[in-house]
Amino acid sequence: MAAYLINHLRQPGVMQGEVLDYLEQVQATLDPFDGKFIVQGGDVEVLEGCWAQSVIVVSFPDMAKARAWYESPPYRTILHLRTDHLVGDVILVDGVAADHTPAKFAEKLRKLIGAVGR
Repeated sequence: MAAYLINHLRQPGVMQGEVLDYLEQVQATLDPFDGKFIVQGGDVEVLEGCWAQSVIVVSFPDMAKARAWYESPPYRTILHLRTDHLVGDVILVDGVAADHTPAKFAEKLRKLIGAVGR
């Protein structure tokens, strides 16, 4: 199942110097883990709640590859180029199966709730 890294940049900072160095180097660290940018700083339209600044989403084939990339020596070497200059939150999250629907998820939850209530 696919996994995703989501980076919510709350205070992007200045996009120069070491941040540009990071951007120029990060794809090479992702390639061995099949990591691919699918969202990077596009326009954000807030429909509900609030959202500060921009978002980055990187896809991986699975959670194991996502974790392995984040902990890899090549990535750890350049990580400070981003974190020293940009403020944000980074999470890893599992995707859903190809046959996933919200109704199937609700059914699963109803079964769990029913089992707890017994």
